Amino acid sequence: MTSLPAHAGPDKPGSAPPTTAKHSLRSAVTDENFYFVMADRFQNGDPANDDGGLGPDPSVSGFDPTSKGYYNGGDLAGLLQELDYIQGMGTTSIWLTPSFKNRAVQPEDNSAGYHGYWITDFTQIDPHLGTNEDLRTLIDAAHARGMKVYFDIITNHTADVIAYDAGERAPYVSKDEEPYRDAEGNAFDDRDVAGTGAFPELDAATSFPYVPVVPAADRDLKVPDWLNDPTLYHNRGDTTFAGEDSFYGDFFGLDDLFTEHPRVVDGMIDIYKAWIADFGVDGFRIDTMKHVNDEFWQQFGPEVLSYARAQGKDEFFMFGEVFDTSKAFTSQFTTRNRMQSVLDFPFQAAARGYASQGAPASELETFFAGDDWYTDADSNAYSLPTFLGNHDMGRIGGFITADNPGASDDELLARDTLAHELMYFSRGNPVIYYGDEQGFTGPGGDQDARQTLFASQVPDYLDDDLLGTDATHAEDTFDVDHPLYRGIASLAGVTAEHPALRNGAHQHRYASEGPGIYAFSRTDATDQREYVVALNNSTEPQTAAIPTYAAKRSFGLVYGDASQRAKSAADGTLTVTVPALSTVVYELSGRVPHSKAAPAVSLQAPTPAAEDNGRMRIAADVAGSSFYEVTFEARTAGTEWTGVGTDDNAPYSAYHDTSALPAGTAVEYRAVVLDNGRHSRTSATASAAVPAPKLTMGLPAEGTQVQGAVDVTATVSPERSDYAVTLERSVAGGTWTAIGTDESSPTYSAVDDLTALELADGTQVRYRAVLGTSVSDVRTVTVGSVVDQPGTVAVAGSLDSELGCGGDWDPACDAAQMTFDDASQTWLLEVQDLPAGSYEYKAALNRAWTENYGAGGAPDGANIVLNHPGGAITFVYDHRTKVIGTR
Repeated sequence: MTSLPAHAGPDKPGSAPPTTAKHSLRSAVTDENFYFVMADRFQNGDPANDDGGLGPDPSVSGFDPTSKGYYNGGDLAGLLQELDYIQGMGTTSIWLTPSFKNRAVQPEDNSAGYHGYWITDFTQIDPHLGTNEDLRTLIDAAHARGMKVYFDIITNHTADVIAYDAGERAPYVSKDEEPYRDAEGNAFDDRDVAGTGAFPELDAATSFPYVPVVPAADRDLKVPDWLNDPTLYHNRGDTTFAGEDSFYGDFFGLDDLFTEHPRVVDGMIDIYKAWIADFGVDGFRIDTMKHVNDEFWQQFGPEVLSYARAQGKDEFFMFGEVFDTSKAFTSQFTTRNRMQSVLDFPFQAAARGYASQGAPASELETFFAGDDWYTDADSNAYSLPTFLGNHDMGRIGGFITADNPGASDDELLARDTLAHELMYFSRGNPVIYYGDEQGFTGPGGDQDARQTLFASQVPDYLDDDLLGTDATHAEDTFDVDHPLYRGIASLAGVTAEHPALRNGAHQHRYASEGPGIYAFSRTDATDQREYVVALNNSTEPQTAAIPTYAAKRSFGLVYGDASQRAKSAADGTLTVTVPALSTVVYELSGRVPHSKAAPAVSLQAPTPAAEDNGRMRIAADVAGSSFYEVTFEARTAGTEWTGVGTDDNAPYSAYHDTSALPAGTAVEYRAVVLDNGRHSRTSATASAAVPAPKLTMGLPAEGTQVQGAVDVTATVSPERSDYAVTLERSVAGGTWTAIGTDESSPTYSAVDDLTALELADGTQVRYRAVLGTSVSDVRTVTVGSVVDQPGTVAVAGSLDSELGCGGDWDPACDAAQMTFDDASQTWLLEVQDLPAGSYEYKAALNRAWTENYGAGGAPDGANIVLNHPGGAITFVYDHRTKVIGTR
């Protein structure tokens, strides 16, 4: 971070000492253009390696070019062959899906490891893709062209090798039901020792809820050899992707590593250090980051980054996959967990909403205002890789086609282009998913979004309608004249010529209430040349007066179809007309006028963030309308001022991570404003106390009907391993009684057996959680054996079109309706062959959204995520608990 001398106003008695104003951070990676490619699906440069040396039987080799779930033939030699094509669209970094040696076929999944996520050997390139020497050749060739190569890596799991004494892919067993035990049989909570470097000795036969079983032929299968130790895995059964089991459960049987164990932490660090040292890899995208404990990342990230820099990789960059659209959550990994960056899933949702679904422009204003969640001393939103679709969720072309039924080819192409314009001109590092530049679509995610650029033999791909072309997947699609390829190349060219469009401050300027213009400016802190970007998602031309930093100044057009020159008014507004589904960009002639003196700055009252109880929101009001940067600082009693982060766009704020401080600790804050004339001024201080931990009930769901044994759960924010949470019950408004105290994080639970109480049907029972002086919300349920069932229940979600509905999220669709099973008193929907993909869903009652239940049975609750490998699946809804799930 660059520091400048402060020029504060005259000190007053008792005022703070002189401070140092700072520029907003720009990491080494804020201007990359990524090309994300699945090697097996790009180009077949060497047919000799198609079967990986395993012979012609697809059930052994995994090679079947007619199946979308098997290896199709692409390889590293194919990537090397097409480097001109890749670089021709302005690519600066190639990001490869995992390329390590995989288990070729997992019979349980009726699929092959072409995607790279079933690793058996972390030291070798998958033979289907080539050799380690092929990788070295590719990286050297890319470097010679000035391009970087990023690896997609995995630390969470390996291939499915371990079975259990209870059978393959057993259901999850919680830590409260069966705690871990050391080799001597003593129960312990792994969270108490995670990150300490110490760990009890474990015994495969007695330490886990299931006894891990490894076939004799596979006992030495994994490389490095330490991965063959079954005690270095969680061994708790399959995850449901929610709560505790999202950290400890197996992904569809994949062996989930015990990432709390120091041997696993050290082993993974050593694996990936070797790829940096031996091959010159430029960075990592890290898979399934949110399913690994915080302590792992807090050691892995800094140590790998330090090693890379010691190898001369000053721009080494790591970003994680945190599949969530809440910035309060995704930003935790770059702030609290000390990682450099994460994939910007929230951007993907916002971009699709604006460019494809006609969302109000004001939603983008709200979206970008939330970027302050990422601001801390060593990272911010400018380094986030932004994207429009991927290999899991589906392609932007597919989303646009599904969102706009009946639209003309020209409109679909225009919306696709608009989405890319938003991605390239706004903050972050744009990612092109291979094939998007050729208008690839596809009906869904996972296998349906993994078409080949070389001629395909897969029947499901051959009937796809591509955007912007009459070509089909039956032929090679390396068309450098495709309108999207040319458009992406143009965007890369414009941003290379005008670098402020890549890493300048992103300042909101204007947003229509409905569909229409969203405008922002990009301004480099040093050059001080303002660019005004205006997008229009309306199907009609729109005109707006957009605020700027410069009054009565000339602006020249650098992108789009509009007047070549425009002039701002006396109030600084620039009137622009943007064609339908288009973007225009204007550049200020000259620099933003210099400020004559630093503006006044004052702090708002610091307050704990409602979305994350472990962070304090600090915000500053600045009396001026020019280009400013505000640095926030914090200190506790007896400590020096420490930088929280610097914000370069109004409204100015940051979120200070207080999760490591004891509740009640007083924290003092101040803000320092830096103007574009190098003047600065410091605010008066403001103080706040770290809040007590916040408890939230998980189960039972509010308003449910219960009997017998009732599961009661709660979570704490911020989480700490030394907490002991007491779960309490109140019957019919009576006194609160403890039903259990749990010290096992991250989910605190107890089972309340109501049978012994002999409560009459209709009795109300309340539950809550208590930790010191902190008390959770209260859940009220009713005792009863007879449940008044709804008329209908639907599985409403993003999978409805796959079920045969006319669209997604349709609670009235016949194909999504469940059937009541009298024997189990639950609702069932059996699906014989749900395509592989990542879906979201909820339970919707009586063919409407009036009454619906999401994660944990919560009314109007969060969508439930389903990562499905393909094949049969059964949805189950229990109206007693309001919980819907799968089996």
